[in-house]
Amino acid sequence: MKTRLRQFAGAAFLLVLTGCSSPTVEVGNLKVIPLPQEVFQPMTEKPFVINARTVVYCQPDNEVLVRTAHFVVSYVKELTGIEMEVVDECPSSNVISLSVSENAKGKEAYRMDVAENRVLIEGGSEVGVFYGVQTLYKALPIVKGTEKVAALPAGLIDDAPRFPYRGFMIDVGRHYFPVSYLKEMIDLMAMHNINYFHWHLTEDQGWRIEIKKYPKLTEIGSVRDSTLIDPVTREYDGIPHSGFYTQDEAREIVRYAAERFITVIPEIDMPGHMMAALASYPELGCTGGPYTIPGRFGVHKEVLCAGNPETLQFAKDVLEEIMEIFPSPYIHIGGDECPKKRWRECPKCQAKIRELGIKETPEHTKENQLQTYFMGEVEKFVNEHGRQILGWDEILEGGLTPNATVVSWRGTEGGIAAARQHHPVIMAPIQYLYFSNPRWNKIPGVNSVKRVYCFEPVPAELTPDEQKYVIGVQGCLWTEWTKDSLKMENQLLPRMAALSEIQWTEPDKKDFESFKNRLPAMLEKYTVRGYHYREDIHDTTIVELPVDSVLYHD
Repeated sequence: MKTRLRQFAGAAFLLVLTGCSSPTVEVGNLKVIPLPQEVFQPMTEKPFVINARTVVYCQPDNEVLVRTAHFVVSYVKELTGIEMEVVDECPSSNVISLSVSENAKGKEAYRMDVAENRVLIEGGSEVGVFYGVQTLYKALPIVKGTEKVAALPAGLIDDAPRFPYRGFMIDVGRHYFPVSYLKEMIDLMAMHNINYFHWHLTEDQGWRIEIKKYPKLTEIGSVRDSTLIDPVTREYDGIPHSGFYTQDEAREIVRYAAERFITVIPEIDMPGHMMAALASYPELGCTGGPYTIPGRFGVHKEVLCAGNPETLQFAKDVLEEIMEIFPSPYIHIGGDECPKKRWRECPKCQAKIRELGIKETPEHTKENQLQTYFMGEVEKFVNEHGRQILGWDEILEGGLTPNATVVSWRGTEGGIAAARQHHPVIMAPIQYLYFSNPRWNKIPGVNSVKRVYCFEPVPAELTPDEQKYVIGVQGCLWTEWTKDSLKMENQLLPRMAALSEIQWTEPDKKDFESFKNRLPAMLEKYTVRGYHYREDIHDTTIVELPVDSVLYHD
């Protein structure tokens, strides 16, 4: 099956040089994933061959470019076995040259010019150069351990991203993953030109980030006694699950991501999904507890008490420490799946509603408006620190706070509503971009990827002016049923490749048949790096049906 898929890939071709002792040259392909906006690859020109004398050059006084030059060295060694040198002076030939150019179309734009004697990568800034280097890596063939030598085809790439926000979210609240593995995931994101890592740090089932002012959050809130393993039989594993990140570990993740031009966005989900916090500090809830950390997933009625001034202070205290750790311009404060049952029964919450003069309206209940008040106070605090909030689309339900950016997850409707109110929108609909969704994970083979690839994040219902408020696209991986790296990667890959083309490539350049032809070269790169992917993607005997033609049930 694998052979059948690879035979139409066109990922590389062989060129046998003249001379009895000359090695075979394997030439890569500039049409990588995500597909660059403009690719000119003349087949008549001689390729750039990498050998032991090839060097990398950049301005030695630019520390960021020097770091990226060393990425080039590591990438080439990974694929070819050749370890190049970074030099301070640019030779006339056999060089990969990195530079920043004012002529680029934007900071993330780059231009890659490949000729027989050199490769020039110019970016609108250092980040543009980095994306050019990612393209170089993906364009190279894998020859390490063979008698072949690697080459880049002659050609020209002129490229820039479609969206400024290209995100991916990983939930560590349900299941903890160590720092070392998150670094592997950041490398994977960088490979796909993703520039925001949304780190979902807190959940009902576990609080995963150290907060020095509230030590019980990790002493108590990071440990649950047992975890549901079968939602049908209601069977639990009886095994404690724990883990959290110290502030220094979080800073290390921030540093590691920043070196790859990825911004880490922390999420502290409130006022719902807070049972780990309530178990640690029961006075923050409407009933005062006692509370336990659930091993069952889903939506729980116990939430932060929005009428208690101590609760609001707790939220601000936590976010103050979070903002000291994470320099991100965005702080995600959740806002999703917050049942209002306790608030309707809580004297403090009802007193706060009366104090604020909140009245029921046809559009919004009093309790939904109370959540808007609570989130608005949090937003003011975040804004005072020079940051902006992100929130899930439920924050629309009581009326949007002034400066919120909406992450539309329940579909595109929330994003449409927010864009019409002139609020920035990030599209992350569950039907297409939740890679851990058990319903859609049952779609086999290429259809699992096609469902992602064919999603268009800018709704046609919006006017051209409203469409400008869609600033990006995000994939999400929730870990209720994902507790190990093998399952995570099988859910992620190769759908992350499809996501990257939604995020980066202009829609008129996209074509699923072309994507399929380019995918095998990407799968080979995953294997080189030790990532696992869905093996059924190789099964080309699967009949491709329209992606919505069959209903798949949990």
